[in-house]
Amino acid sequence: MNPVLQFGNVSGQESYHTLTAPEVLKLLNKYQLIPPLLKEVIIEQAIAQISSTPEEEQLAYEKLNQQYQGQKEQGISQEQLQSMATRQLKLEKFKEVTWAKEIDSYFYQRKPQLDRVIYSLITTADIGIAQEIYFRIQEGEQSFNQLAQEYSQGPEAQTGGLVGPVELQSLHPLLVRILSTSQPQQLSLPTPIGDWIVIVRLEKLLPAQLDNGMRQRLLNERFQSWLQAQVSPQNWQVKESEN
Repeated sequence: MNPVLQFGNVSGQESYHTLTAPEVLKLLNKYQLIPPLLKEVIIEQAIAQISSTPEEEQLAYEKLNQQYQGQKEQGISQEQLQSMATRQLKLEKFKEVTWAKEIDSYFYQRKPQLDRVIYSLITTADIGIAQEIYFRIQEGEQSFNQLAQEYSQGPEAQTGGLVGPVELQSLHPLLVRILSTSQPQQLSLPTPIGDWIVIVRLEKLLPAQLDNGMRQRLLNERFQSWLQAQVSPQNWQVKESEN
């Protein structure tokens, strides 16, 4: 037996457990831990050729160290923290080198989903009530806010029907279609969505902006998509030892 992992009391004074390489691999596969492990290995390979200066590494360490202030109970040594900081620094550089040039076009591709909206909503299961509500609002008999509080059967009743701001990509496709083609204050006809009849009014469209926060988010999206593809099932396999 050629153990590769020991745990328990390894001082020799009490019994401890050992695992061989095949046993470790079997457990990793059983508990679906191979993809997370592969991700870390792939990241290490990706950043291997990325360089950084001592000054950059020190600044990265200081920033990370601030995040860990008061968390010494985690048992992370200064050397480990320095290694984590340098790794994260190189990873961010890798993202920049690999995807920065395409972020503008990717942003405009994603923008229709990233735009945010504030809208008013009434949901009911009764088409007759929905039609009555629609005509009351249309004729100015009662406000959307009043009718939402009185009739809406969703959580929006607590806010007088007001929802948002939320990104369009988080909404039901039919709701996205209505809001994307509406003008502010335009009232939609009662529309079936799933088990509900909804009445929607766009209050405000908040177009997504390619600021620093959005740019970093999109870089992370591109990186995560790439990383997920690297560890897709067809890209790796567990091979049993022939011995």
